[in-house]
Amino acid sequence: MIKPEKTINGTKWIETIQINAEERATLEDQYGIDEDIIEYVTDNDESTNYVYDINEDDQLFIFLAPYALDKDALRYITQPFGMLLHKGVLFTFNQSDIPEVNTALYSALDNPEVKSVDAFILETLFTVVDSFIPISRAITKKRNYLDKMLNRKTKNSDLVSLSYLQQTLTFLSSAVQTNLSELDRLPKTHFGVGADQDKIDLFEDVQIEGDQVQRMFEIETQVVDRIDHTFNSLANNNLNDTMKFLTIWSLTMAVPTIITGFYGMNVKLPLAGMQYAWMLTLGISVALIVAMLIMLKVWRKM
Repeated sequence: MIKPEKTINGTKWIETIQINAEERATLEDQYGIDEDIIEYVTDNDESTNYVYDINEDDQLFIFLAPYALDKDALRYITQPFGMLLHKGVLFTFNQSDIPEVNTALYSALDNPEVKSVDAFILETLFTVVDSFIPISRAITKKRNYLDKMLNRKTKNSDLVSLSYLQQTLTFLSSAVQTNLSELDRLPKTHFGVGADQDKIDLFEDVQIEGDQVQRMFEIETQVVDRIDHTFNSLANNNLNDTMKFLTIWSLTMAVPTIITGFYGMNVKLPLAGMQYAWMLTLGISVALIVAMLIMLKVWRKM
């Protein structure tokens, strides 16, 4: 979808969301955007990048934003969105229709302090970076809940939820890191050449916010990994205790089986003719079981 043209202090803004083949052709024919650029900026597998075409004087920004697969389960991945400055016109590409990106764009548009297209781009990036924070806080709340539940009783559903948190943190922390690397590089690119004080301040604001978000996700990733490691260790210890109990129980049950097996043979055995021979075999079994348990206790196997 290509939305109607808007203006940012005199600069045209063309907003696109989930464009199809026909709309791609419109962008090529009507606005002269190269087909390769459109393919690049709408590729859902692209990573964060900034490209400046010195021949066309085009500037292309690719950044990653959080994309919810299941908000209730806190299952997130990241998807790219693009901004292209082409022949004095700003084009934005939100091929995955990411709500956070739409919110960031219109928040920048409605901001009275945004007085240039460069400020619009930086304000948009600031809001997108900021959109990771509520997710991080939700992950912290979910992690605290799972930690409490797993301490009471380990359930498979809780372990699956913990695994989902790890997957989400892997996607988001990687995206935050790559976004921050590009934000740190932007002032040194053509986009940062000749920046005035207002633009320099915006660069610093976005970088500071990116640093904060990165630290939040680093800490959260470490805590969740440690919780997972702890419960893996507990599960292994519980399994070891169970196997230990079963081994001792098997050894205990093997003793009477051996004794009664001997006296169950159809041959003459010592003491087999006694009136209470079955009590004798029972006593021998009990004595051997007690002796074995004592030895295991002495050898610290119990």
